[in-house]
Amino acid sequence: MATVSVNIAADVVSPANDFANLAPRFISFRTGGLITGLLGIAMMPWKLMASVGDYIFTWLVGYSALLGPIAGIMIVDYWVLRRRELDVAELYRPKGKHAGVRWSAIAALVVGVAPHVPGFARAAGCVEQVPAWCDAVYPYAWFTGSAIAALVSALLGRERATTAAGSTSRP
Repeated sequence: MATVSVNIAADVVSPANDFANLAPRFISFRTGGLITGLLGIAMMPWKLMASVGDYIFTWLVGYSALLGPIAGIMIVDYWVLRRRELDVAELYRPKGKHAGVRWSAIAALVVGVAPHVPGFARAAGCVEQVPAWCDAVYPYAWFTGSAIAALVSALLGRERATTAAGSTSRP
């Protein structure tokens, strides 16, 4: 019981902070915790855990369809676009060189996730039939999603060097 209660409490802290930071004037940490709890119930975790097959092939593979493209984008961003140079202090400056949204990364995420949506819909029981290639790609969602998103991120996110002392700007 102690393990369950500690993990539940620890797993609420991060999303509660995330919700509170979305709109600090309206959402406190406590309200963020309540939102997290309500979303946790709305996800119906007892259904996710109903069978091993549902948990692995629906939830985990579906989740990897989101995480794979994120990993691909992050790898390309750090290793290719930034050439392993990251100014950590700039990450925390509201008006720093890393501020804002990199729309090319959002596009890469959408393109990386999209091929797996039909397979997830079939695995979750939302649709009965999908094209055969969707069933073939879905079990490898992390790998295919990360490769697709990395390629799109590399093509769309090339940085142009500026004249300002080696700094870079987003296209």
